[in-house]
Amino acid sequence: MAQLDVGEKTNEITCFQPLLDTVDDLAGVVVTSDAMHTQRDHADYLLGRGAHYIVIVKGNQKKLRRQLKASPWKDIPLQGRTKGVGHGRSEMRRIKVATVNNLLFPGARQAVQIKRRRTDRKTGKTTVKTVYAVASLSAEQATPAQLARLVRGHWTIEALHYIRDTTFAEDASQVRTGNTPRAMATWRNLAIGALRAAGAKNIAAGLRHNARDPHRPLVLLGLG
Repeated sequence: MAQLDVGEKTNEITCFQPLLDTVDDLAGVVVTSDAMHTQRDHADYLLGRGAHYIVIVKGNQKKLRRQLKASPWKDIPLQGRTKGVGHGRSEMRRIKVATVNNLLFPGARQAVQIKRRRTDRKTGKTTVKTVYAVASLSAEQATPAQLARLVRGHWTIEALHYIRDTTFAEDASQVRTGNTPRAMATWRNLAIGALRAAGAKNIAAGLRHNARDPHRPLVLLGLG
């Protein structure tokens, strides 16, 4: 819907509100973001526009994270479990949710704990990671299953950026002037979207397949 360039002497945090200012109506919309944007000013802004948020809490909000970790999660029953397979691993996600009213974050109504248990299907190695999140949605507005889907939905967005960085080496690109970085990002998104629409499961493999024959990209785009 919209995008902004991040200046060389700043970061994404300063672009959060200007970007959303370009969206006319946020009332009732649930905004997700990565942990960088777990900022009190951002929460106040969203609440002021009648929007909701669910955000991941990491080290940039140390006091809030400590508060979440210290919550009595052992006394809270498991409220959801999902399984998934992808990227050479299987994953089990368990979610617990608690209604809160004293968290150190504006408008927080629910606290979320997600435990991700990942097993590498080749090596058999298993890792467990605990993720915390807060949401402005009340228990009446969003169930644990709905909160889990919102968090999972944002992870799919992060996966797009992961592909752009690892497969296209976007972060290492020396193209940094004018509108060229934005144009290149658009072309990368087009390539990923076209391959996904064609049923590609592995973007790197899809790129290699199309690079072997100059006619294949045209057929992929419906031009040949």
